[in-house]
Amino acid sequence: MVHGTHNALPDKRNENVLIYVNGELFPRNEAKISVFDSGYLVGDGIWEALRLHDGVLVHLKEHLARLWQGAATVGMDLGMTKAELVKKIWMVLNANKMHDNVHCRFMVTRGIKKTPSQDPRLTISGPNLVIIAEHKAASPKSKENGVTLFTSTIRRGSPDYLDPRLNCHSKLHEVMALVQAIEAGCDEALMLDINGFVSTCNATNFFMVKDGEVWTSTGQYCMNGITRGTFVKICKEKGIPVYEKNFSLFDVYGADEAFVTGTFGGLTPVTKIDGRVIGDGQFGPMCRQLSEWYEADIQKEVAAVKAGAAAF
Repeated sequence: MVHGTHNALPDKRNENVLIYVNGELFPRNEAKISVFDSGYLVGDGIWEALRLHDGVLVHLKEHLARLWQGAATVGMDLGMTKAELVKKIWMVLNANKMHDNVHCRFMVTRGIKKTPSQDPRLTISGPNLVIIAEHKAASPKSKENGVTLFTSTIRRGSPDYLDPRLNCHSKLHEVMALVQAIEAGCDEALMLDINGFVSTCNATNFFMVKDGEVWTSTGQYCMNGITRGTFVKICKEKGIPVYEKNFSLFDVYGADEAFVTGTFGGLTPVTKIDGRVIGDGQFGPMCRQLSEWYEADIQKEVAAVKAGAAAF
């Protein structure tokens, strides 16, 4: 059985969800994209994923800003405004009668190519937009049991050739890292930066707790996690010492607690790394407190949006 930070409770409604492809809605098994799509051919695309919580798209402003930053980085004209994209997302959510515990991923590729090639000048269409929304409630058992990590030999790259902050379709290095972790009998991969310091995981951001302090990487070589930033903000608001700094596996192996963060799972505790038990190998007190504060922060945003605060 697959175990990891993206474990969701089974939901039969997902068998019949409608998928958005370039302005049309298709049943799940009929949603298709051309084999000449830039994303399929060369990984030329960007994406975002967010959650619908009690009728509110959580952290919508931040996700839209990250998508537009990604488009600017890869030189892609999205061909729509943020408001237009949000309207399309709600079209999908409403068509599927979705309100809560929904994970929504939207992907934009450069478009259809005339022939298989990297050259963007051979693109003969506008961008392709696909929106997939699913009923996905995180598994409480996965959160309670935590995950185990294996330190991959695949490093997080330098920003001068593929900035790790870019949410792009080129994820093969992360897949390779995860394959190593799975083959080592672990759930997910811990990845180091080019200098050997702890960076991030293959799909989530990493934190450790030591003597009441919370540590995470500098952010120079890790994913630009919106949930990561939220936890840093919460620590500062609650008076928990939090440091974005360089640290190594030497520090990690002696941590009192460790956890990873992501849009889908929020906070997930880490119980083992490279076979070494972290702390007492349980969902520790700091992790529980931070998780509770995070859920309260989500509720606060939901209330603010419902009260009429601007969503983006």
